[in-house]
Amino acid sequence: MKITVINGSMRHVEHSQSLKVSRYLLQALKSQSYCRYTHLISMTEKPYPLWNEGVWDGEPEWKALLEPIGDELATSDGFVVVVPEYHGMAPAALKNFLLMHNKYQIGHKPALLVGVSSSDGGAYPVAEMRMSSTKNNRLCYIPEQLILRHVETVLNEKNEDNNAEADAYFRERIDFALTILGEYAKALKQVRASNTLHNEKFSNGM
Repeated sequence: MKITVINGSMRHVEHSQSLKVSRYLLQALKSQSYCRYTHLISMTEKPYPLWNEGVWDGEPEWKALLEPIGDELATSDGFVVVVPEYHGMAPAALKNFLLMHNKYQIGHKPALLVGVSSSDGGAYPVAEMRMSSTKNNRLCYIPEQLILRHVETVLNEKNEDNNAEADAYFRERIDFALTILGEYAKALKQVRASNTLHNEKFSNGM
């Protein structure tokens, strides 16, 4: 199976705690028996221009931009979506990204939400993503989620930079959550194989 990590942070690489988390998740996925391939898509490295109707109209410049990433999404069996908290909200670049990709690429595939906060926050962006980011693309967030609070003190390469208790907890919890993601990926693969999921009469969610 292939799992793609989507890093929603728009911050520069050297300042991005979400990118640190995303890279750790990629390594953690490689220890999962079900995960043969991984891929990283990062808003830090290549945010899209703002959506316009040219996406729907198949304009050549949009097609050239979106097709390579769309192919990566279409060949993925599941996703980990890393959502940093910006003023209590999910990043604009991440919501914009989800406007671009459709149910044939990400629909009926499981996704694990991973909130990131420098303080005690992180819950609002996760709730926002559950509420408003899946209606038409049919992405399936699993019930399990992670919220990495005080993120500067966990998942660092140097042990002395970590809060030992929190770091150990989050590493174990990440492995647990990724195991659950794998089970959903296996199950939903069978659901997609049923060929009953797409009806152009009801192409959008209610």
